[in-house]
Amino acid sequence: MDRVVDAMVRLGGVATRGELRPFTSKRELRRAVEGGVVLRPRPGRYLLPGTEVARALAHELSAVVSHRSAALGHGWKVKTLPPKPELTVPRGRKVLTATRSRAGVHSALVDPRDAAAGITSPLRTVVDCARSLPFDEALAIADSALRTRSVGAADLELAARQVRGPGRPRVLRVLRHASGRAANPFESVLRAISLDVPGLDLRPQVGVAVSGGERVAPDLVDVVLGIVAEADSHEFHTGRQQLVIDCWRYDELVLGGWDVYRFTYEHVMHRQGWTRSVLERATAKARATHEVRLATSASA
Repeated sequence: MDRVVDAMVRLGGVATRGELRPFTSKRELRRAVEGGVVLRPRPGRYLLPGTEVARALAHELSAVVSHRSAALGHGWKVKTLPPKPELTVPRGRKVLTATRSRAGVHSALVDPRDAAAGITSPLRTVVDCARSLPFDEALAIADSALRTRSVGAADLELAARQVRGPGRPRVLRVLRHASGRAANPFESVLRAISLDVPGLDLRPQVGVAVSGGERVAPDLVDVVLGIVAEADSHEFHTGRQQLVIDCWRYDELVLGGWDVYRFTYEHVMHRQGWTRSVLERATAKARATHEVRLATSASA
């Protein structure tokens, strides 16, 4: 069962059967569901039980499920699972120490509609996470909200005009860079790291033409600098046929003049300093090459 839980954590806390297939067998998954280690709210859809615990605790404390717990409740993927259920209580309510030992409690104004539903609305959840979480975590959640169409680009634009209070610059940064084209938190976090690299503009799933007129859509592309960054995890690339496709894709991109850099899940999630260093050096190299080409053209 540990393999199933590890896979669920890596996949962002919620997953489909197709996403879990490379990690675990049908038998292992069935046993995990039967043992209550993983929940199956509907056929082909799985989540970790922390979401249900959060709802029960929110009901007991007359609170609402919020932040990462709300994101999971909406079916979104997260970079890291909350160590305790994350709840919000009305501002001014006294929260006992015993309660804080069981949940991560935030005090804020609570929309009556959220109170009735027991969970913050999708847009409120995005804004709350952007206000209180590190940028990469908040971006992964906002990307997932857009990807699942729980919120739309117009919703984020409206929120950006209306947001006030502490953390406003952090919220605006998340809303400005959120994209539903990111496939998962792995890609979102890699893009978050790249956004701290001056002069680098990596965008998700940009179509690139390769030899023979075919097109591929790398994970992240800077069209101006000719840089491709791939969130590359062998768990998602199993089988001989997939290896053939990956090698063809890599070779065609390199031969097409692209600088291709590949990062594993461990690099992006646990070695962010090194990952950023690679992107900084890649940017410096690409800019130097670009300047040489401009100088050569000008002198020709």
